[in-house]
Amino acid sequence: EVQLVESGGGMVQPGGSLRLACAASGFTFSSYAMSWVRQAPGKGLEWVSTIDTGDSSTSYADSVKGRFTISRDNAKNMVYLQMTSLNPADPAVYYCNARKWRFARLYEYWGQVTQVTVSS
Repeated sequence: EVQLVESGGGMVQPGGSLRLACAASGFTFSSYAMSWVRQAPGKGLEWVSTIDTGDSSTSYADSVKGRFTISRDNAKNMVYLQMTSLNPADPAVYYCNARKWRFARLYEYWGQVTQVTVSS
């Protein structure tokens, strides 16, 4: 059974930091690009960051660039999102996503949400 289990969400003051974690199981984690996607109240899904396989190259949405850092540990089947300088634009539910293309077929999995709240 494929599982992506997020943790680490919570409430933080503006300017604070949180570290989200996503534990993966049930698939070959190292062969999947891993992403974080968020959804703020009343808004659509917003891609936040991706870390690829192989050289683990990373990419970020402009809204989080310089403040968030994505990383992965293939030995532990974990992906992380270190979030710093959190601001009122960041509160959302955050999803962990696993994706790969193989023979023109998309394999994609989503985790449960973890809530991030920024409040003074």
